[in-house]
Amino acid sequence: MGMTGRSNKQERQASILKQLSRAPSLRIAELAVGLGVSTETIRRDLDELTALGRLNRTYGGAVLPPEAEPAVKEREKILLPERERIAQATLGLIKPGNFLMIGSGATTVHVARRLAADCGNLTVITHAFGVASVLSANPTITVIMAPGRFNPDESCTYGGYAVAFLAGFQVDRAILGASGLMPGGPTDADAESATVYTAMMSSAAATTVVADHSKVDRSFLARYATWSQVDQLVTDRELPLPLADRLAACDTEIIVAP
Repeated sequence: MGMTGRSNKQERQASILKQLSRAPSLRIAELAVGLGVSTETIRRDLDELTALGRLNRTYGGAVLPPEAEPAVKEREKILLPERERIAQATLGLIKPGNFLMIGSGATTVHVARRLAADCGNLTVITHAFGVASVLSANPTITVIMAPGRFNPDESCTYGGYAVAFLAGFQVDRAILGASGLMPGGPTDADAESATVYTAMMSSAAATTVVADHSKVDRSFLARYATWSQVDQLVTDRELPLPLADRLAACDTEIIVAP
């Protein structure tokens, strides 16, 4: 009997987390009705899940905790083959003489490294020191750094100076990373960087988001665009259908790196 009780609790809590991944918040009363248990049982479930760090209790319900990302230096060490393929596929969108803006992130550094190796005669405006550093290997690429307050975790600048500076340019394309890919649009764990990404999009004729499959259905605090504002998503695997359908409805081209 005890095993059944544990199993039921595990199934219940799994169901709660699954529902919370689809909705921004849940109410205790609705959960109790939906799962056929008392509100007291749901409260105990939510308390246990909060203790495990899986959600945050609110008055009368629960929300997902805001996610955090490792620093960019740590992220650059993982998913290297996937990011390399994404970088290679992104090159097909770039023409000699293009003016680009490139945002911060592990994947955008891979794109910049590939641009430095295989392209030339480009002008790149960036707020990311990692991007600027790898581009500097190619003397035919002009790099312009955005000013602003320095974020040591992301190795980039942000804030009002950066946003105002970016508004003074008009470029062919913005190339941006993302912490999460949700039906509502690309999201970022760092709200300050997200503000810079939005500014870059405003100054660009086209926007390309580069992100690997691990970002799918991961929700973060700052949504910096809707998919209707994004021209291409370059990724390394086919997207699950709900997300793929959403991008198709928004006329966002999905490029799956070979």
